[in-house]
Amino acid sequence: MSSLDIFTGETIGTAVLILLGGGVCAAVTLKRSKALNAGWLAITFGWGFAVLTAAYISGGLSGAHLNPAVTVGLAVKGGTAWGDVPVYFAGQLLGAMVGALLVWASYAGQFRAHLTDPEILAAQPAEEGMVDQKTAPQAGPVLGVFSTGPEIRNVAQNLVTEIIATSVLVLAILTQSTIGGVLPTDPKGPGVMGALITALVVVGIGLSLGGPTGYAINPVRDLGPRIVHALLPLPNKGGSDWGYAWIPVVGPLIGGALAGGIYQLAFA
Repeated sequence: MSSLDIFTGETIGTAVLILLGGGVCAAVTLKRSKALNAGWLAITFGWGFAVLTAAYISGGLSGAHLNPAVTVGLAVKGGTAWGDVPVYFAGQLLGAMVGALLVWASYAGQFRAHLTDPEILAAQPAEEGMVDQKTAPQAGPVLGVFSTGPEIRNVAQNLVTEIIATSVLVLAILTQSTIGGVLPTDPKGPGVMGALITALVVVGIGLSLGGPTGYAINPVRDLGPRIVHALLPLPNKGGSDWGYAWIPVVGPLIGGALAGGIYQLAFA
């Protein structure tokens, strides 16, 4: 596949992933949404369906990595050329930002209603100096729609959780008989079932390991929307919690590389 195919497929696929995944977070979180307070099950299954849809759409172009951790794991395995890795990363980050913008466009009225609601505003610190930096360092009231955050802020635990969860995801992908990612270049054959299996793995990870950190398991899934949150002119949006932002980037990349190494040792 060409670099253009890779970049196009990853941009479109990751945009769809974030649109549907971030969309379910918005639906469950924001005031005046019909799915308000639908809960963790809705979020985990919503992200699983997001992976499934994005993989089917982009698999024929790029192999549907949709995740730098998957790309790294495949490169370590030997299924992806290291020279293609920056192209995958670029498409994935751009797609994640586009997807986050589409979530905002789809829920613009709900964002406005939520961020101007007196009850929501009353729950936020009145001044930046009132924020406890150890427990809630400037995470705004809608940041969870865009990116992840820990329930208990402990750098070592949060990092280990993301490494473990991502290792499970990437190893599950690497051990499927696919070409280049979740789907082969020709999306006929075992890759089609592989996309479904991967989506169910994402649901399982969310149910089992998502509690501590919100299971980013994908650097651009967190970083791209976090950048968009920082740039959007949302009233009373609060901070983007950049002090935590490196963990859902570094942890999944380590997890992807670790899964690739495990594959080489145990399965190759």
